[in-house]
Amino acid sequence: MKERLSEAAVAARVAKEFQDGWCVNLGIGIGSIAVNMVPPGIDIYWECENGVLGYGPALTMDEWEKLDFNLPDASGNYITEKAGMAIFDFATSFGMMRGGHLDATVLGALQVSGKGDLANWTFERVPWTVGTGGGFDLAAGAKRCFVTTLHTAKDGKPKIVNECTFPLTAPQCVDLIVTDLAVIEVVGPKLRKEGLLLREIAPGWTVEEVQALTEPRLMIAPDLKEIEL
Repeated sequence: MKERLSEAAVAARVAKEFQDGWCVNLGIGIGSIAVNMVPPGIDIYWECENGVLGYGPALTMDEWEKLDFNLPDASGNYITEKAGMAIFDFATSFGMMRGGHLDATVLGALQVSGKGDLANWTFERVPWTVGTGGGFDLAAGAKRCFVTTLHTAKDGKPKIVNECTFPLTAPQCVDLIVTDLAVIEVVGPKLRKEGLLLREIAPGWTVEEVQALTEPRLMIAPDLKEIEL
């Protein structure tokens, strides 16, 4: 079986999208790792749904002695304080999310459709119950919505589908999908998405192999290249 990118590699690749000075929210899942993956020289104002702005890197397992149980992020990772960090209530946090103040959000996905619809919650157990959280607000309110996910579900079925069968988080909100096999841009303006453009591919994989694991027909970028971290 061909090797896929690790979750850490997926997070590192999405972190390359961030620009200096951006305010970025990291949702639950693979994307939360990106807090420790930003390239040197890029300063990000991290916003957490819990009510934190401007926090520092997440702690690793080797740094347990620095752990502060009062500073978890949305995924339950423990973050560090940073000079100028602000702590506030949920109302302020959701005001930031809904008010268009976030340059980008990184969300996980159960499914993404060929037109950028996002489904990342369900009442069913698949195999666990995934609640809505702040996904609705982030998907609709952030200026850019990046999705980090495995390309296929545990049963091998595509997670990038023609039409979402799980309840929608938001329609046509996704701008970029980063998986363990590919980097795919959802082209077209928000709410008028046109399709999926394959921009980068995992080393050792072919376009045909990625397409076989993707329901919508992919457009191929003329400058298609291997994913670089």
